[in-house]
Amino acid sequence: MQSDLLFIRRKALAFIGCALFLAAMMGMVFIDVRWMNDGVHESSFTEVAQELILLFIALLFFHAAYRRPDVRPSLMLIGGFFSCMLIRELDFLFDELSHGSWVWFALAAAAVCVAVALLQPKRAVAGLADLLRHPGWGMMCAGLLTILVFARLFGMRDLWQHLMLDGYNHTVKNMAEEGCELLGYSLCLLASLSYLCSRPLKG
Repeated sequence: MQSDLLFIRRKALAFIGCALFLAAMMGMVFIDVRWMNDGVHESSFTEVAQELILLFIALLFFHAAYRRPDVRPSLMLIGGFFSCMLIRELDFLFDELSHGSWVWFALAAAAVCVAVALLQPKRAVAGLADLLRHPGWGMMCAGLLTILVFARLFGMRDLWQHLMLDGYNHTVKNMAEEGCELLGYSLCLLASLSYLCSRPLKG
């Protein structure tokens, strides 16, 4: 019974920690809307929080890949995936070089990570399977679906124009879409920490 109580306590504390983190992320949206004059744009707290989360996730997996040669191929693939998402989020910076140039930087990052994985394909497959078996994958999958599917559909201009008619406000649409994306990125971060913390580093 004692072990069960400790398990319940650990899970309850994890729930509270996740709740506080998500509340803090929602605070970014609140600051942008309430105190920054509805400024949900590239340099807003919401957007910067998204980019910092993606950067942190990518660095977590690249660091783990450096420390864990046995699963390096899969960790490089995951880190590369989130790096590509970060590059996409920073498209406004790459547009200063050339419009749409973020694609080439993302392809370069993907090519490097895929090349590393192809050096040890069996380990890459085994590592990815390990991630999919981990309890944290459910949260990561939910986060990715929120970012790549739900937020895109929920943020469709036609939907909001039909909803608000002549009172259409692009900022409201942006806030809803970016808020959903921030939720998705936050879930991915929590899932990444759950996965990597359960896989102790070597060396």
